[in-house]
Amino acid sequence: QVQLVESGGDLVQAGGSLRLSCATSGFAFSRAAMGWYRQAPGKQREMVATISTGITTNYADSVKGRFGISRDNAKNTVYLQMNSLKSEDTAVYYCNANRAGIITYNYWGQGTQVTVSS
Repeated sequence: QVQLVESGGDLVQAGGSLRLSCATSGFAFSRAAMGWYRQAPGKQREMVATISTGITTNYADSVKGRFGISRDNAKNTVYLQMNSLKSEDTAVYYCNANRAGIITYNYWGQGTQVTVSS
């Protein structure tokens, strides 16, 4: 059974930091590109950061220089370090696992709430 379980969301003041974790199981983690996405109320889900199997990273312009994505293949876990948080970072953050090719899948976690107070 595939599971992606996010944790680490919280209420934090503007300028603060949070570290999100996504613990996974049920699929070949090391062979999947991983990503963090977010959805604010009334808005579409958007990409925040992704990391490939080869640890190439990609960030939304709005978070570059403030957020960092990393993965630990030994723990089947992906992380999102969020610094200098702003009120506009308030959203539900979702973990995603994606693999394309002979074996294709796209898995989502349930999400974790991040609220930044100004």
